[in-house]
Amino acid sequence: MAMATAIGLEGKVAVITGGSRGIGRAIAMRLSAEGAKVAICGRNLEAAEEVVAEIEAAGATGMAVAADVSRESDAEALTQASITRFGRLDILVNNAGITKDGLLVRMKEEDWDTVLDVNLKGAFFTTRAALRPMLRARGGRIVNISSIAGTMGIPGQANYSAAKAGLIGFTKAVAKEVASRSITVNAVAPGFIETEMTAVLPEDRKRIYLSQIPIGRFGDPTEVAALVSFLVSEAAGYITGQVITIDGGLRT
Repeated sequence: MAMATAIGLEGKVAVITGGSRGIGRAIAMRLSAEGAKVAICGRNLEAAEEVVAEIEAAGATGMAVAADVSRESDAEALTQASITRFGRLDILVNNAGITKDGLLVRMKEEDWDTVLDVNLKGAFFTTRAALRPMLRARGGRIVNISSIAGTMGIPGQANYSAAKAGLIGFTKAVAKEVASRSITVNAVAPGFIETEMTAVLPEDRKRIYLSQIPIGRFGDPTEVAALVSFLVSEAAGYITGQVITIDGGLRT
């Protein structure tokens, strides 16, 4: 039997891009624990299937879909696969993201384009595809995982910062377009979270970042997942077009 719910997402269907690791995995686990059926999208099908196996072992329902969200056909197929399997689509979490860091003067055009394609264009493709069934149903929840890189800029990440800033503008514009149909669109901007991305940071740089965070630690993916689970719930129906930072006080 699935875990008892606090938010109450029973009967809802959620698509989570980049759901096989890190923040995306934590979101998939949390939403399934709250009663949602989840479709986990990732380039690595095996990794996505491992998360689904964990979800099903806990008594919930999930499916894995191999997709590259920077390709329009894959984004469309992801939405269709979810509807074919579960009959509806209520929640979209755009979490897929990559980094290709480097100082701007040395950055290759390919590295710029790849990061923008996955982090920003991917959200465009998946959101456009998901909105069609949401508009027909006159309801839905979309959460875009941005970053403090998009609000403050991070040296060596001009491409990633631009993509995440673009995602914030995208969130605000789409929220206004679909609000009258009871569809909310919000962004979450995590700070430094304990994931594979932060695990590769040099120790000296970690110490510098930690010294700037009032809470004194990196965040945990489950803390981001808890915020997302609220934003996709019925309780958050009057919140839309917002960017909610979760960074331990870094930006205060």
